[in-house]
Amino acid sequence: MTQNTETFGFSDTQRGDQGRVMTYLAAISEALAEEMRRDPNVLLMGEDIGGDFGGAFKVTKGFVAEFGPRRVMNMPLAELGFTGMATGMALMGLRPVVEMQFADFISSAFDSIVQFAATTHYRWRGAVPIVIRAPSDGGLRSGPFHSQNPEAWFVHTPGLKIVAPATPADAKGLLTAAIRDNNPVIYFESKPLYRSLKGYVPAGEYVVPIGVAHLARSGDDLSIITYGAELHQALAAAERLAAEGVECDVLDLRTLKPLDEDAVLTSARKTGKVLIVHAANRLAGLGAELAAQIADRAFEWLDGPVRRLGGLDTPVPFSPPLEDAYRPDAEKIVAAARALAQY
Repeated sequence: MTQNTETFGFSDTQRGDQGRVMTYLAAISEALAEEMRRDPNVLLMGEDIGGDFGGAFKVTKGFVAEFGPRRVMNMPLAELGFTGMATGMALMGLRPVVEMQFADFISSAFDSIVQFAATTHYRWRGAVPIVIRAPSDGGLRSGPFHSQNPEAWFVHTPGLKIVAPATPADAKGLLTAAIRDNNPVIYFESKPLYRSLKGYVPAGEYVVPIGVAHLARSGDDLSIITYGAELHQALAAAERLAAEGVECDVLDLRTLKPLDEDAVLTSARKTGKVLIVHAANRLAGLGAELAAQIADRAFEWLDGPVRRLGGLDTPVPFSPPLEDAYRPDAEKIVAAARALAQY
């Protein structure tokens, strides 16, 4: 079911609960610290996350001073090993949060995640409360080994939950929900948003439910379905399209698995025209599954083909102009949406 802005979107106009504006990165850090204070079974594992360094992006800076090295654990360059260790810890009742220094490195831990963490509940009926934080996405001129969006690998895997917040409020609320969940959750956090995006975050403890999309903008002419950093490109595009008389629904999925299918179909049936946007490679990306579901379950309401806009089928380039060509942006979204609106 689609939720409105007042319920889960946390409009910037809301100030009654003494909330505040903070960066996307600060919201992630705050969620980790609050959950570690609340539950002594929550611990952190990752490369260079301890000491004064605080990880590659400083998310855990200062954590060792408060929680100690037994709960903020520096790991060697061995993602397969320490992810497997975290899975064992989860089976013993702990709640490890594993940081992949970059989402690209998650491939080294693929066996631990897909063969063991994802299948354990099915095989043994046990809880596996492990969270894997995966700093993903490009746009920072970091090249092919530090810019990938590998979410489709894991959406295909039964037994995993996948979230991808696009705002500081959702970054905090979804991470809190992920840590409290008894299933393995991969938490894709968008590196381009870390310090560039600020937004309203409610005060105190709260949870954004896993599996619930958010309608970030409402319109009757065309649906743009997206997630992660591309939400902000989609909203910018929707503003420009509105000036041309095309009013767009902009649906932020927030959770990629389980998908909020009701929200997707409701928007598709309302507007009759759908554009799906994601930064990951278009080929076999999440957009393909969404397009198939919409064609299968909302065909009678469609007034045009379901269109997809994603990254090119190449490694992410180092070159700034080539990376700009690789990624969807507001300009590309406007062009694709304009053509679909005129179909």
